[in-house]
Amino acid sequence: MALIVQKFGGTSVANVERIRLVARRVVATVEQGHRVAVVVSAMAGETDALVALANDAGGEHPDPREYDALVATGEQKTIALLAMAIHGLGHKARSFTGAQMGMRTDASHTRARIQSIDRTRIEATLDAGAVAVIAGFQGIDDEGNVTTLGRGGSDTSAVALAA
Repeated sequence: MALIVQKFGGTSVANVERIRLVARRVVATVEQGHRVAVVVSAMAGETDALVALANDAGGEHPDPREYDALVATGEQKTIALLAMAIHGLGHKARSFTGAQMGMRTDASHTRARIQSIDRTRIEATLDAGAVAVIAGFQGIDDEGNVTTLGRGGSDTSAVALAA
């Protein structure tokens, strides 16, 4: 039984129908006997919409800490929906924000670098036979602030988790 880390980008999780398709792929991997951690991006267009809101509210250069707090919500929406879709297929799943899964970064808002990953909660979820559904693109700094890794950060999150 291998640990498989799957990553799905915004187009793959663009709407509920696509999220259900992803859930079926994840469940198929679980049913092959593997432990599965899934890293997902925000739904297609979601981050762009959040960035536009940040610019509308905060001007051309919104406060970086608050910007990260806002744009990280896109992935939170996706992880919850994917976990629900997996549950709907009769399998256990638990969603995790970057902070909940132990993704520690430096404090460079909007372009943070991963410092470490505490796998404790992810391992416990996998050991319990559930799928770990993880928000890519985000982490938490030493002061508990939400940080983002910049565009393409979900890919970076998936690679770091797999390593």
